[in-house]
Amino acid sequence: MRHALSTTRLALAASSLLLTLGTAHAADLAGKSPAGVRYHGGDEIILQGFHWNTVREAPNAWYDRLREMAPTIAADGFSAIWMPVPWRDFSSWSDGANSGGGEGYFWHDFNKNGRYGSDGQLKQAAAALNAAKVKVLYDVVPNHMNRGYPDKEINLPAGQGFWRHDCSDPGNYANDCDDGDRFMGGDADLNTANPQVYGMFRDEFANLRGNYGAGGFRFDFVRGYAGERVDSWMSAAHDNAFCVGELWKSPSEYPSWDWRNTASWQQVIKDWSDRAKCPVFDFALKERMQNGSIADWKNGLNGNPDPRWREVAVTFIDNHDTGYSPGQNGGQHHWALRDDLVRQAYAYILSSPGTPVVYWSHMYDWGQGPLIRQLIQIRRAAGIRADSAIEFHSGYSGLVATVQGTAQTLVIALGSNLDNPGQVSSASFNQALGQDNGQIRIWTTGGSGDNGGDDGGDGGLVSVNFRCDNGVTQWGDSVYAVGNLTQLGSWNPANAVRLTDVSSYPTWKGSISLPAQQAVEWKCIVRSEANPSQVKTWQPGGNNRLTSAAGASTSGSF
Repeated sequence: MRHALSTTRLALAASSLLLTLGTAHAADLAGKSPAGVRYHGGDEIILQGFHWNTVREAPNAWYDRLREMAPTIAADGFSAIWMPVPWRDFSSWSDGANSGGGEGYFWHDFNKNGRYGSDGQLKQAAAALNAAKVKVLYDVVPNHMNRGYPDKEINLPAGQGFWRHDCSDPGNYANDCDDGDRFMGGDADLNTANPQVYGMFRDEFANLRGNYGAGGFRFDFVRGYAGERVDSWMSAAHDNAFCVGELWKSPSEYPSWDWRNTASWQQVIKDWSDRAKCPVFDFALKERMQNGSIADWKNGLNGNPDPRWREVAVTFIDNHDTGYSPGQNGGQHHWALRDDLVRQAYAYILSSPGTPVVYWSHMYDWGQGPLIRQLIQIRRAAGIRADSAIEFHSGYSGLVATVQGTAQTLVIALGSNLDNPGQVSSASFNQALGQDNGQIRIWTTGGSGDNGGDDGGDGGLVSVNFRCDNGVTQWGDSVYAVGNLTQLGSWNPANAVRLTDVSSYPTWKGSISLPAQQAVEWKCIVRSEANPSQVKTWQPGGNNRLTSAAGASTSGSF
């Protein structure tokens, strides 16, 4: 990438961008929830840092891409990244409509020289992301493998030989060594109750923490190993880290005699979280997004009236399994959300409780980045957390909700006939976002005093689209907007706002929150990431001018 940024320069870039917007990241909250859940303070916004076809679209080079992208990922507002499985997987398969192999989901061994890149490349990517204050969360697979791959026997201590220690996987609930929900696929799953197998993974999690910058783990397909085992691993290897489990199984899939057979999606996944002391992917919300109306989204785990349930919800739209991916056969796409709902769904998860996860392809491949960046800015400014209070309002079409952040209150209207926020709240609101012909609208109580600076006006913040054309840069430089408002650096290049959308390079674009109805003057600059005062190029000619308004667009050119 011609415009890639040096990974060592990112802290200044990310902090400059977010401070200028008045939505700076607070210090990492860390720690567990009041109920002891490892949610790391409840303020994470996670990027899934790969898709199903990554190993085919960028073979042996994906870690380099993540290293190069670290400044952009941080500046876009993400506090954590869900990394691919770091271990080798020699699988290769095709059923005609779908294909795969090498993604890491058939465990082979702990060697890090896989199809995403080498051990050294992985360490460099993790170092760059951690330097950028982006927490590294590794995808880990302690549940299944394929007997057809050679040389994967588990090496026990000297003199004890080689043993498989895998489960018989008979396809029923009897004569099995699983200690959690039975895992019936993948040909074989590992017996994590075996002391050697348990200890092998425990030590590897500690290795990922100590030598590969792990800030937490995403536990793949938590079937075949119990939530209590996850809790034990985390307690031993990385107790104060973030963790999340994937329990993708509808209640009706459990046997008739199991209490979960007649339970709700919320109850089933909450039970796993209680046992593991980790958050859990909100498949209750995903199911409603797939099968219900927008109004039904309130029935996700993240919309539960009890904050102890909301705090464990990790919300998502699609991922490498459920959604489409660029490249061969469109990836897995086992349960993809309808295209016409994707933007409204992101508006919901990024402005409501839970810990939101953004899919890489939505963010960086398929043009949803500008909307997602605006939503992240709104979430950060309002102080929305995993356990934030939410109230749903009936009597309107679509979904209408009030969300109480630590700094501001939001009113969300998705596909709704709500005319103004005064219909559901007596507070004073300003529109922060209006998109898709009114199908996505968010209002906020935030004004100049609520966003960390004097914006020089009486209105709330509005999102304005900025564009700089012909921004040809050298390695380590980026294009910024600088102007007369505090949010644009008050003409100080060191406090300028980096434009992060380079999908049409050398055009640079970005959405910046500004006080409404202000006379704005600004210019494009090319500036060093390493030295914020070192401006390489100023836009020639007069200043660009506009009056700030929601959805307004403005452009300059070198």
